[in-house]
Amino acid sequence: MTEPTTGSLPVHGATLHYEVRGHGPLLLLIPGGTGGAASFDPVADDLAAEYTVATYDPRGMSRSTLDDPEAEQRVAEHADDALQILELLSPGEPARVFGASSGAIVAVHLLTAHPGRVERVVAHEPPMVEVLPDAPGHRALIARVTDTFHREGLVPAMTVFATGLKKDGDATEPQAEIRLPPQAAARAEQTMANLPYFVGRIVPGFMSYAPDIHRLEALSDRLVLACGQDSRGELPYRPAAFLAEHLGTELQHFPGGHTGLTTHPTEFGEFLRKVLRA
Repeated sequence: MTEPTTGSLPVHGATLHYEVRGHGPLLLLIPGGTGGAASFDPVADDLAAEYTVATYDPRGMSRSTLDDPEAEQRVAEHADDALQILELLSPGEPARVFGASSGAIVAVHLLTAHPGRVERVVAHEPPMVEVLPDAPGHRALIARVTDTFHREGLVPAMTVFATGLKKDGDATEPQAEIRLPPQAAARAEQTMANLPYFVGRIVPGFMSYAPDIHRLEALSDRLVLACGQDSRGELPYRPAAFLAEHLGTELQHFPGGHTGLTTHPTEFGEFLRKVLRA
């Protein structure tokens, strides 16, 4: 793995840790869930053969610190963080952006709020449940997760959350064993350290986000909505599929499921390169 150039970027209310590899047009990778810049290590070097690849730890996670550790987290503020990285590394030149899960929500907001700075966005399973016809039921899930987290703690809240994300029937179906690549296993400690912040602040703040549908309609030629080929029927799959149908665009299916970047890194990276070239 190529050692990236690292830096710190002060932004409103936080200091971001970011990493840069390669040469060429800027490609900003926005991690989701409890991931940070390290979640893209398995694909960043290959992508850096064609792009200047920028990755970062979202505010409050891993090496990106908050001025106020208890601050409420909002999608718009996280999208402004991404904008500040674009301004630093690609001033005046529109960039390509990939976002995964909650990072895909950030990427979508970045597109609608600052379209002049974005050439193309690939949004992989953004859990924007507010676009779905059955959104009230998902609001109730988020409320249960938050309540369980504050009353009973992290593990019970994660159980409620994971159950709500599954497709019907998953609870009774045998689950195939997933062997994580060594690099992914090595990141497990940092992932666990980020979980309380993710469940307590990111889940309620991000899954209640409603995108500007009219803006997305006008910008649909710059938006690639994507899902995992193994995610069909799961909650994170449905918003991207719904939006792709609404916008009349083709839904792209990446290798693996919601965490295909972790479980199928080589194939995932190759498919991302193909989508970015299209």
